[in-house]
Amino acid sequence: MRREIRICGFGGQGVITGAVILGKAAAVYDGLIACQTQSYGPEARGGAARAEVVIADEPIGYPGVHAADVLVAMSQEAFTKYGRDVRPSSIIIVDPDTVFSWDIPHIVHPVRSTKIAEGLGNVVVANIVMLGALTALTGAVSREAILAATLASVPARFKELNRSALEAGLAAGSSLGIQL
Repeated sequence: MRREIRICGFGGQGVITGAVILGKAAAVYDGLIACQTQSYGPEARGGAARAEVVIADEPIGYPGVHAADVLVAMSQEAFTKYGRDVRPSSIIIVDPDTVFSWDIPHIVHPVRSTKIAEGLGNVVVANIVMLGALTALTGAVSREAILAATLASVPARFKELNRSALEAGLAAGSSLGIQL
């Protein structure tokens, strides 16, 4: 088993943090092998950013994503720049409040992560909402692993906010149906 996952958005949305947490969930808590890479423009904040996680049950020879099995897009610019290299069977998750146009021959799963995060009181956890949705839709990591990795990766004062964001994302993803 090898899953290639790309998370993209603009700098400052927590794309890289989300990928690190996903990789940690796979490698530390689910006992799989994971490799995480990242790329962002010189703008850092505001420019397109992407992070990739390869999850496997055997050694990973090449750590990059050839064509994503799972794509999470949190901004239009990032979707336009990084959203084409996907497999025909890819699971694509977008925030329809920040990704307005997707003209690809795939089923696209809309998760209003920014709106959900705003409802929780802090837009900064939109990335964690997306991790919950990704977990529910793909089963790439277990729910227990993503929760443990998230809580181990955030400061103590933000644990409950991040737990709520993850649970909201799991619920949003579950409502769309499991697409394993």
